Amino acid sequence: MSGLGETGSWAMLASLRVPNEMIRVQSSGFRVQGECLEPTTPNPERQKALKQALSILHISAADRAGGSARAASRIHEGLKRSGVQSRMLVGWKYGKEQDVALVGSRPVRIFDRLCNKAADWLSLQYLFLPSSRLLPFHRWVREADVIQLYNTHGGYFSHTILPALSRVRPVVWRLSDMWPMTGHCAYSFDCERWKTGCGSCPILSDYPELRHDRTALLWRIKQRVYHRSRLTLVAPSKWMAELARESPLLRAFPVHVIPNGLDTDVFHPVARSMARETLGIHPDRRVVLFSAQFLVDRRKGLSLLTQALERIRATQHGNLELLMMGQGADGWSPPIGLPVRRLGSIEDDRLLAMVYSAADGFVLPTLADNLPNSVLQSMACGTPVVSFRVGGVPEVVRHLETGYVAAYQDIEDLAHGIASLLEDAPLRARLGQQARAMIEAGHTLDAQAKRFIALYQQALEQVHAERVNGHGI
Repeated sequence: MSGLGETGSWAMLASLRVPNEMIRVQSSGFRVQGECLEPTTPNPERQKALKQALSILHISAADRAGGSARAASRIHEGLKRSGVQSRMLVGWKYGKEQDVALVGSRPVRIFDRLCNKAADWLSLQYLFLPSSRLLPFHRWVREADVIQLYNTHGGYFSHTILPALSRVRPVVWRLSDMWPMTGHCAYSFDCERWKTGCGSCPILSDYPELRHDRTALLWRIKQRVYHRSRLTLVAPSKWMAELARESPLLRAFPVHVIPNGLDTDVFHPVARSMARETLGIHPDRRVVLFSAQFLVDRRKGLSLLTQALERIRATQHGNLELLMMGQGADGWSPPIGLPVRRLGSIEDDRLLAMVYSAADGFVLPTLADNLPNSVLQSMACGTPVVSFRVGGVPEVVRHLETGYVAAYQDIEDLAHGIASLLEDAPLRARLGQQARAMIEAGHTLDAQAKRFIALYQQALEQVHAERVNGHGI
């Protein structure tokens, strides 16, 4: 296999090498703090040389739709702003950017669809896709220094190509959910069969669903594929990182925590009066916001929110209104007498910031989640969040500091948290200010980009050292 020398990066990286791994991280302007890469005093010359050397290729389900796709696009944008060459190959393209392309040509994607239909009928998720087999020969793959993966489920990518792909270039896999470590599901809830090989799956109908229980077979196939692969894992939350370390499939790989970042110049507090006037919301309403890509997805907890709102509606004297963002709201019946404004899916980030700013509180009673973009977006806009103590949510929503954390699936506690924000303006303002401060301190695009650049440097220097010693990529 040809090495990174084809891109002209090895000579630059060789000049950056120093013997100690911790010092190598620091040479890029970062040190290890707990589980995260955190800034130290940067060396401007080294930073400039590194950025000029780097070319990153992201492989994502899409460039916009969905939480993982949005996260991928933001990492891509943050890297470009930092001077790194960044490109994306996606299964579904919604934008017009020249540095984003579909994973395969039209004829190849037609064969992909046929393979997906056969795999769906046989319950053999994503085991063969022609476009994935061609990836190691793609020009953008050959020109990249590092390949970064995101959600690989959905029928646009086959994980069986990982051994070949990771022999061509170092592969960083950002864990958006649990699918890489389970027999089929994106979130296992209270099932722990993923720790012992899956089989007898209790949630076959959960996305991505299976017709027949092949979970034990699919788990074993992942085990064989990963055993022949070289991967570096990135988790947006400490919760997800811990799951990866517990996973028999993934625990052999290094895991780094890099929290999600977002553009704080776009997601920022907007005057509530202006936001409500823009959206046509009465200035005196008590407004609760709920958002999800698919609103009726049971994992997002709309049924629990409905029950909580029924408990507090009477105390609001008819002044309560629910805003809903996402798909599928038309099929949901609200509590009697509760005004509901269905906004549909909103892709424009500035309009999203307006919606978050118009609400008194954002409620996400999720039953399983990593580190939701919606939570960070609301916090960046100064709107406190009410959610459950689940997944990575409590890492940013800190009880009565940046929001309200209710006991898991406790409807009374959830209702109390919502009512507290609606009725206590000073509390709402304090939590919103502290939430915004947390985002500014550690969840910006710039901070996220710098952490990834430090990680790429580590991965490249390790590969270079192995090549010098006569083995490796």
